[in-house]
Amino acid sequence: MMSGVLRSLRGTLCGAVLLLAGAPPSLADELFDSGKLLATGGVSQIEGAGGSGLVPWALISGYGTRDAIGANVHYTFVGLSDFDLNTGGIAVGLFDRVELSYARQAFNTKDTGILLGLGQGFTFHQDIVGAKVRLFGDAIYDQDKWLPQVAFGAQYKANDRHGTLTAIGAKDDEGVDYYLAASKLFLAQSLLANVTLRETRANQYGILGFGGDKNDDYKLQFEGSIAYLLSRQLALGVDCRTKPDNLSFAKEENAGDIFLAFFLNKNISLTVAYAMLGDIATQKEQNGLYVSLQAGF
Repeated sequence: MMSGVLRSLRGTLCGAVLLLAGAPPSLADELFDSGKLLATGGVSQIEGAGGSGLVPWALISGYGTRDAIGANVHYTFVGLSDFDLNTGGIAVGLFDRVELSYARQAFNTKDTGILLGLGQGFTFHQDIVGAKVRLFGDAIYDQDKWLPQVAFGAQYKANDRHGTLTAIGAKDDEGVDYYLAASKLFLAQSLLANVTLRETRANQYGILGFGGDKNDDYKLQFEGSIAYLLSRQLALGVDCRTKPDNLSFAKEENAGDIFLAFFLNKNISLTVAYAMLGDIATQKEQNGLYVSLQAGF
C-alpha cells in the first residue's frame, strides 16, 4: 500500500513539472522567471532537499521568485571505503515559499555484504518524500533584513528491507524526520551560514531503519553549514551533522564533509565533496568522494 502511495506522489510531482513546462510561452516566462541570485537555490542534499551535501537549508530549491516556480533534478554518487550510495530525485520550488521533493536512494554493501551475512552487493533502497515551507525572514542580509530565512521541513522515508532491519534491531522500516532551518547570505562578506535542528529516529539517514534496541524515541540533532563564495560561480564550504545512536550492533557516529559547488549557470551545477560519514554497520571510518550533478531552473 505504502509503495503505491509513493508511486502516486512521485507521479504527481513529475507530472506537475511536465504540465507546467508545456505552458504557453508568455505564461511560462512569468512562471519560470529564474529571478533569484545565482547559487541561492542551493544544491540537492543527500535526501533530496535544497541545501548542501548533507544539510537541508532554509532556501527553497530552484530560481523562481515569489511569483514564479523553479525545479531541478539531480543525481548523487557517494563512494565510501566499503559502501556506495546512489541517489536520484526531483524538487519543485513554488513561489519561493514551498518546496516539494522526492528522492530514491540505493545503498550498496558491495563485498562488505558478505562479511555482514547479507550477500555480495546487497542493496538497501529508500524512498524519501520531502516538504519544506518558508516561515519568515530573508536569505540575503541588509540593514532592513537582518532576520535569517527560516523554514520548517519534513522528510518521510520508507525502506524496502523490513526483514533485515528487524534482524539488526531497528524498530521500523519507515519514519518521518522534522527539521527547522535558518539560512543567511552575507553578500558583502561572500559568506552563507546555515543552522538546522532535526528531530529524528533514523539510523544512518534511514538506510538502517528507524529506532532501535538502544533507543526508540525522537532525538534532537544539530546540522550546520558554512560556505564561502570564492566567486559568483564557485562556493567552498563545510557541513557537519550529528546523528542518534539507536542500534546495539553498530555504533553510529556524526558526519561531515568539505564541498566545492560550481554553478555553471542557473541550469547546471556540480558539487564535489570529501564525505566523512563515520562508522557504518560495524565498518570503520567510511570516507570517500561525493559527486552530485543538478539540472534545473
